[in-house]
Amino acid sequence: MRVTIDFLHELDDRFLAATKANRKTPGRRGSVVQLGPEEADEVLIVGDLHGNRANFNKTLKFADLANHPKRHLVLQEVIHGGPAYEGGGCMSHMLLEDVAKLKRQFPERVHFLLSNHELSECTQVSLNKGGVSQNHAFAVGLDYNYGPAAQRIASLYKDFILSCPLAIRLKNGVFISHTLPDKASAKSFDPKVLTRELSNEDILAGGSAYAMVWGREHDNEFVGKFAKLFKSNVLIHGHEPTPTGFQVPNDYQIVLDASGSECWCVVVPTNKPLTLDEVKAGMKKL
Repeated sequence: MRVTIDFLHELDDRFLAATKANRKTPGRRGSVVQLGPEEADEVLIVGDLHGNRANFNKTLKFADLANHPKRHLVLQEVIHGGPAYEGGGCMSHMLLEDVAKLKRQFPERVHFLLSNHELSECTQVSLNKGGVSQNHAFAVGLDYNYGPAAQRIASLYKDFILSCPLAIRLKNGVFISHTLPDKASAKSFDPKVLTRELSNEDILAGGSAYAMVWGREHDNEFVGKFAKLFKSNVLIHGHEPTPTGFQVPNDYQIVLDASGSECWCVVVPTNKPLTLDEVKAGMKKL
């Protein structure tokens, strides 16, 4: 074990507080947080970070939450990637711990979306990249850093992850989620998953929450049906690897990716309805 007992106690308190803050976030209804001008002047959204601490730090510096009391920050998918320990194992668990710390510090204004890589750690759905098991590398990292406390820490992570919202809905017609169901899973997708607390059935393969974090579809007509279903004009997602940092694949979606060298965010004002072009105007390179 490479950390002190005092740090483990602090980590325990941190995740318990962050999990409670997720469930008590103002505007939380079921698995969605609804925000309007009463809660936020603007919402800053970034894409998948996958262990990229440099881009995480750039995001926090730009967000400057302490000096912008009505700015909200939406983060997603921080684990599985980035540097490894000398003894092997993924270090990205530290970014998840930093997200929990941030949620504890700004409980009403930081929102961490449920995403497929974090969900895979809760359900043990295997994820492989380049022939390497991301789940195994993550477990090795926890064991290396926390030794016999690793199982307890993983349990804290799971409770926090499963308390995260599936989506952020802005009252001006912008809908933010990790992704959408694909054409196959859309056939059984139950939109009521957004109005309830998630069940075990929701998060497993075939469930509606699972579909909301694993799908990958950008067909204009298909995506347009989901925009209508969610009563939204603009959909903002991550999930799709995008070396340029963002893409606009159709008339509804903006896809963000902050895991590489190109890190973009989008700043969305909440005081009026917005078109896709108006949201695109809020893109910022970090």
